[in-house]
Amino acid sequence: MTEKTLLLERTPDGIGIITFNRPHLLNALDIATMREFAKVVEDLQHDEDLRVLILTGAGERSFCSGADLFELADHSSEEEAREMITIMGDALLHLERLPVPVIAAINGYALGGGSEIALACDMRILDEKARLGLIQIRVGVTPGWGAGQRLLRVLGYSRAMEFLLRGHIMHAREVQAYGLANQVVAQGRALWYAKNFARRIAQEPPKVVRGIKALLQAGLNEPYEKALQTERDIFPPLWADEPHAKAVEAFLARQAIREEAE
Repeated sequence: MTEKTLLLERTPDGIGIITFNRPHLLNALDIATMREFAKVVEDLQHDEDLRVLILTGAGERSFCSGADLFELADHSSEEEAREMITIMGDALLHLERLPVPVIAAINGYALGGGSEIALACDMRILDEKARLGLIQIRVGVTPGWGAGQRLLRVLGYSRAMEFLLRGHIMHAREVQAYGLANQVVAQGRALWYAKNFARRIAQEPPKVVRGIKALLQAGLNEPYEKALQTERDIFPPLWADEPHAKAVEAFLARQAIREEAE
């Protein structure tokens, strides 16, 4: 029986975990796995029960080392290249636009396309032995799955240019210094940390969590005044919703107890 190269786990509290499962090849992606990943992400767009999504890699050595060059060496035409970047480019755009927070738990290498996947996530947790590198220049290509544009947003033009031209594999603390890692944790603890953080997020009101992501995405993708209006539009229904009313009621009750104690 062939082992699945992509795993999707669901927890009762609404956390999804996608695992790239080719540890013997540093979780490199063949075309079949790319297609499966794209389908899974597309299906998750419409999942109302999803609260948080985590991406990780099987084993301790790699998150994802990008495309499987052993397989793709036989697919060297422009047409085949366009097919691959369309599959993964669309998949990562859909990943980025999921209405819930997406966390990359990076254990080991995230190279080439693996770095592109990590950059499409909202947050990145690295273990201290993790390595991240957009090394496409070393194999004679540019990023093609969207990392250039995402890097530009985070780092600005000059630093993004340096990052891509160097093709440097960075250790975890260097990644953090660039502002690309939210946390660096002990070796082997990236997924543990990501799961704990995801559980905390999953306890918050789902509409509020989705609203936070929506208003930040608006700031990235819409003109400033339109993004401000999006933020204003998100707020009133939440103000009138039950979680806010209960939170205010609990606050007032605590204040009353304090006043009585005084």
